[in-house]
Amino acid sequence: MRVEEFDFNLPENLIALRPINPKHHARQLVVDRGKLSEQRVWDFPDHLTSKDLIVFNDTKVIPSYLFAKRGDMITEVNLHKRVSAISWLAFAKKTKRMNVGDVLSFGEGRLSAVVAEKHDGGEILLNFDIESGTVEHRLTEVGLMPLPPYIASKRDVDDEDIRDYQTMFARRDGAVAAPTASLHFTPELMQKIVDLGIRTASVTLHVGAGTFLPVKVDDTKDHRMHAEWGEVSLDAAKMINETRANGGRVVAVGTTVLRILESACRQDGRVQYYSGDTSIFITPGHQFKSVDILMSNFHLPKSTLFMLVSAFCGLDTMKKAYQHAIDHEFRFYSYGDSCLLFRE
Repeated sequence: MRVEEFDFNLPENLIALRPINPKHHARQLVVDRGKLSEQRVWDFPDHLTSKDLIVFNDTKVIPSYLFAKRGDMITEVNLHKRVSAISWLAFAKKTKRMNVGDVLSFGEGRLSAVVAEKHDGGEILLNFDIESGTVEHRLTEVGLMPLPPYIASKRDVDDEDIRDYQTMFARRDGAVAAPTASLHFTPELMQKIVDLGIRTASVTLHVGAGTFLPVKVDDTKDHRMHAEWGEVSLDAAKMINETRANGGRVVAVGTTVLRILESACRQDGRVQYYSGDTSIFITPGHQFKSVDILMSNFHLPKSTLFMLVSAFCGLDTMKKAYQHAIDHEFRFYSYGDSCLLFRE
């Protein structure tokens, strides 16, 4: 498909720079077989029954946005994928001024890394100099929360983002971007879900910075996704398969959950244990096998995520839904409002 088919005009003032408080009061646009209605995220569980299963992503965002120094040069580095205990792939500025073997210093010398490789597109491989512990642990001393560029370009990262850009389910270090659909959930909303007898499960997909990269090709068939590491446990797979067998619906909270479940799904529709990288790219025509309902935020024009939701509900339906959201001034992107999407 032509990438331009996924374009739309979004007014700058609709990009949310902070979440609302409480988070479960965010607006939610319900898209059900082409029909649109509005509610609050708080009302989301009212669409479900005790047969259904809600699946969350338990990845934890690490402070992976760094200022690096090499001699007199200061630049920005965004880690995006863990390769080993000491090695990370990263997107960096000023890579033309870097050479393999250069040492970058972070946090006034508290952490350093060697540029081990240079790749196209401003990507480098960094080998960190640590004698004990993990890179992730050391990043808490020198790194900042990696806010998406559409927020970070408009304001500075601050201490509020340490709380706001982390979901209540965060457990496993490794993401460099939040699974933003889960940011709407609060202890009060989870108690409502428990009171309704609705079950929940968790999977992991460590979201990479590649999720924000623009699609630079003209046709979707030419785009290549950056790989991200994920895991679906045996227990989670069992709960999902039992839910489907018993006539219940699987609800993915976020495109990250949907992507790892589709990666772990066999042709017969059963989800199996999965651990490893996935670079699945979902566009219209994809045959979904694992998820019935998707909760998601509003995404960027011509992004792989807007392509995914268009595959889930139909391109024409999602263009109509996004135009409704724009006309009614819904808030977009990571700190914005929510969609509840029923599969076409």
